[in-house]
Amino acid sequence: MTTLLPGAAAAERAPMEVRSVAAPESARLAELRRDPVNLTELRREAEKASKDLEGATKALEQRRAKIQASQKQLTAKLRELQVADRAFALVRQPLSDIAGRLYQQSTGSDLAGLLSGNADVSTLRAMSDVSQLVAERERFLEDSGKLHAERERLAAEAQELRAGTLLSEAQMGAEIQTLRVRSEKVVKSLSQALVKLGVKVDKGGQPAAGCAPTKAMSANEFANGLIPKAYLCPLQQRGKELRGDAALAFISLNEAYKRQFGTAMCVTDSYRNLAEQQSVYYRRPGFAAIPGRSNHGLGLAVDLCGGVERFRSPQFNWLETNSKKFGWFHPQWAYVSPFEPWHWEYDPKLGSLL
Repeated sequence: MTTLLPGAAAAERAPMEVRSVAAPESARLAELRRDPVNLTELRREAEKASKDLEGATKALEQRRAKIQASQKQLTAKLRELQVADRAFALVRQPLSDIAGRLYQQSTGSDLAGLLSGNADVSTLRAMSDVSQLVAERERFLEDSGKLHAERERLAAEAQELRAGTLLSEAQMGAEIQTLRVRSEKVVKSLSQALVKLGVKVDKGGQPAAGCAPTKAMSANEFANGLIPKAYLCPLQQRGKELRGDAALAFISLNEAYKRQFGTAMCVTDSYRNLAEQQSVYYRRPGFAAIPGRSNHGLGLAVDLCGGVERFRSPQFNWLETNSKKFGWFHPQWAYVSPFEPWHWEYDPKLGSLL
């Protein structure tokens, strides 16, 4: 079908690169950031799944701590009630015995004298003692009844607490299991995406465990240059590796770079352990950080080649313009002292916003 728009035929005959220059800048930027396998989105999902799982686990631990504290309070209260019960029992029985003996010792003449108003002092005192003892006994019985009721209430509360605990743990356990399955599924999808992008895999067909976003922040626990292999993620460039979050962002950046230049980025150096830092420091004095202070030792820096190492080359300029969209940047010091156009770093704060 022939178009009626003026100039359309010429546009159809124009080379691809001419049309791309005429395309809106927003569309071009969107293309640069688009991952063929949604690596950035998978990273976000994996991080969210990990945080949700961690939050649910912490909530369960807090719930258990509160329940344990409540159970301790109930147990302590029940023990107090048992002690009080024993104390009442010790006092109640002697009072009952004394009151019984006094009643038994009272004679008919004592009762007749009391009724006629001629009772002697000893009889009146005895009867007064009996009345007091009976009243005291009744008070103890009343308090004992209250203790029994309190014990029954606490026992019921403890039973309800135990039942609630079992139900709550079952519900939260099921939720945690669901979140764990979800997290594992997302990490598996992420691993499959990395495999498709050419990341080196292990014997089981999976990338290193360090590629999982859950390992990224844990790498902060280790000293510079002493990050274990399990906390590092391989790059598409054989033999090179970085901290998980930096690696995922670099792989996405590498894909955009390939779409622009038709080839992957050239990497001469990535993570350096402490021994490697010492070696570079002595071989290149003035061009390497003091061992134990290099960003290479944190798994957050790369040294590049393939044109990037030449200041203001097309590769350098493109990377300078687009790297921050993926969390990477060329540090200010590397522009002047020492001058290292090949050195690029990952900013976790910047990367977390992507």
